[in-house]
Amino acid sequence: MKIERVTTSDAEELLAIYAPYVTGTAISFETEVPSVEEFRGRIEKISSKYPYIKAVDEDNKILGYAYAGTFKERSAYDWSVETTVYIRQDCRRQGIGKELYEALEKALRGMGVLNMNACIAVPRCEDPFLTTDSQHFHEKMGFSLVGTFHDSGYKFDTWYDMIWMEKMIGIHKKGQASVSFGKWRIGG
Repeated sequence: MKIERVTTSDAEELLAIYAPYVTGTAISFETEVPSVEEFRGRIEKISSKYPYIKAVDEDNKILGYAYAGTFKERSAYDWSVETTVYIRQDCRRQGIGKELYEALEKALRGMGVLNMNACIAVPRCEDPFLTTDSQHFHEKMGFSLVGTFHDSGYKFDTWYDMIWMEKMIGIHKKGQASVSFGKWRIGG
């Protein structure tokens, strides 16, 4: 397996990974699968500023992907990002998410990003559409719980909470250098 940059030509394959999370889980609060064109536009917008990476096997088949996005639009938030990871459902629990997040973190550090944030849907009780796996994954990756927003998403006739988790990846100081948007490399 290797980690590479996502390009717009990956849109169909990435969407095929993402679509089951939309239609069959409450992991994504999206309720309609976006079109390939919409997804391609998302890739263009995000990757113009932040890392958008994929894990590929020896046959160049995409196993999963991860990216960072704007946490909040105002410039004082430039050192914070929101992170996302999706793994092909038949490839989960093989360490792919871990490798993607480690590469993502390295690239973000290289840009001067200091805070990684994750917004995660969580069930209140046992649920056929959502587990606590994402929360546990982020805990293993060094994220800590910041807070819970109750009844934030409604999907499959169920109200779901969402939690925010964070991981500090840099030193916060006065005279902080600017983030180098669009200037990242894998392993950087």
